[in-house]
Amino acid sequence: MKLAAEVDALKAQLTAERAKNAELETRVDEDPLTGLLNRRGFLKLLERALAYARRYRANAALLFLDLDGFKAVNDKHGHAAGDWVLGRVGRMIAGAVRASDVAGRVGGDEFTVILWNLDEAQARAKARALEVLIAGSDFSQGGRHYALGLSAGFTMLEDSDTSEAVLARADQAMYARKRERKR
Repeated sequence: MKLAAEVDALKAQLTAERAKNAELETRVDEDPLTGLLNRRGFLKLLERALAYARRYRANAALLFLDLDGFKAVNDKHGHAAGDWVLGRVGRMIAGAVRASDVAGRVGGDEFTVILWNLDEAQARAKARALEVLIAGSDFSQGGRHYALGLSAGFTMLEDSDTSEAVLARADQAMYARKRERKR
């Protein structure tokens, strides 16, 4: 009887430890400010997405998003204000894409999104819609207003892509869009 009770206690402890490990594994891939995937988690999913798109000939796009005006928020109002903005933008991006799409924060004020089952025109439209969403939103907190914009570049996933190549192409598209928007 005593041995059976000890075995049951060990099983319960093992179950609890496995649950704790699963939670930690999830946290390792999650950005705490936004609730989106962090760079590590996003890159893992991007690798899977590339393999899936290659195998099943699925259409997908990678969006690379950069907040315009974010540096001024941190410089003038401090990092707490910047963290608030990042959290809000992350929730807005997550709310503006489908549950099957994947969003992440891959840098300070840089976000990425994998969009599934769409063509280039639809990817462009989603990129522009996200720009409009951020530009048209009120970022006010504690009597302060933060003027923000978003530059969204995109590229379609290609059969020969590596994660580094597609990220670099999307990043270049974002910088091209940023230059275009400044004209």
